[in-house]
Amino acid sequence: MAGRLKCMCGMAFCMFLLAACEDNSKQKAKTSPRLSYQVLTLAPRTTTIYSDFPATIQGEDVVEIRPMVDGYLEQIYVPEGGTVKKGQLLFRIKNPQYEQAVITAQAAIKSATADVEAAKMDVEKVRPLVEREIVSRYQLSSAQYTLQSKEAALAEAEATLKNAQTNLGYTILRSPQDGVVGAIPYKIGALISNSNTNPLTTLSHITNVYAYFSLNEKQLLSFSNRVEGATLQDKLDHLPMVSLILADGSLYALKGHLQTASGLIATEAGTASLKASFPNPRGIIRSGASAVVRIPRTEYSALIVPQNASYELQNKQFVYTLTKDNKCVSTAITSVPTNDGQFLIVQSGLKPGDRVILGAFNMKDSTVVIPVPANADSLYSNLGTTN
Repeated sequence: MAGRLKCMCGMAFCMFLLAACEDNSKQKAKTSPRLSYQVLTLAPRTTTIYSDFPATIQGEDVVEIRPMVDGYLEQIYVPEGGTVKKGQLLFRIKNPQYEQAVITAQAAIKSATADVEAAKMDVEKVRPLVEREIVSRYQLSSAQYTLQSKEAALAEAEATLKNAQTNLGYTILRSPQDGVVGAIPYKIGALISNSNTNPLTTLSHITNVYAYFSLNEKQLLSFSNRVEGATLQDKLDHLPMVSLILADGSLYALKGHLQTASGLIATEAGTASLKASFPNPRGIIRSGASAVVRIPRTEYSALIVPQNASYELQNKQFVYTLTKDNKCVSTAITSVPTNDGQFLIVQSGLKPGDRVILGAFNMKDSTVVIPVPANADSLYSNLGTTN
């Protein structure tokens, strides 16, 4: 009996301790302070984001300088990368065959000219004899035909001379336009032929330059659906001017216009080519350079939250939002980052008027917080957006 009484007393003591602990926990929960957080109330804003595309620069007119005749490269008159004017001497090709052909043709003309003069003398000699009926008219006709034959031979010799002079003229190459000389793969003394794979050089007219870049099929469809216009060129005309990022990362001072480069999608790569035209009055941009074309896109009703207000869980993106009774709720969103990476443009998951908690981490849903309104103008000052 005494043992049973002791057991009951022990159980009662344990229940008392448990009750005391529970009351203590409840008391602590009731007395624990609520945390205060800055809260951003979302409102539509206007912002500009950019899409960057690697590009290759080409001059407005790129001409390959190729020889028309065979021979040895005798002289190079311009340096690689030099600026030349239209008509300026570029190269001279040495081929004695063309020089000798001119000499031979000139000699043939002299001989043909002498034959013509002799034939004229024969005609003039026979004509009065025929008039006096000393010789028959047949001899006069024969002399005239001989004269015509000699004149034809002279014309042929003159044509041969012009052809020889033309071939000789091909040994001197002049610039067909103003521009910048490209690489010159041949040296003095090299054998030159019109069948050579490489040109003597390329000549780029770079007062205006084209930046060529590509869009894949998905990007092209997104662009077509987003921009107004009946045709691709109409859509390009509706876009604002684009920028060019040079190879050193600097922003080129002048803006450019988008143009079509190819209306077809290349089946090998699944891309369509576009080009942007940029003025280049100072010749800073050279043909063959690499750059980045930056295309702006304005979002007029964007919901923007700071990057540090979001977190990732199982490859999904979340933010903490507040209910009407100031309880925390994890909300999944989809978004794209702004170009500086400091903000997110929300595509789904939030709506205007939603309140987003800033600077919160590892919060449990339904946690009650004290909201402190964030200063939106100060928060977005670095973004450059306007209401």
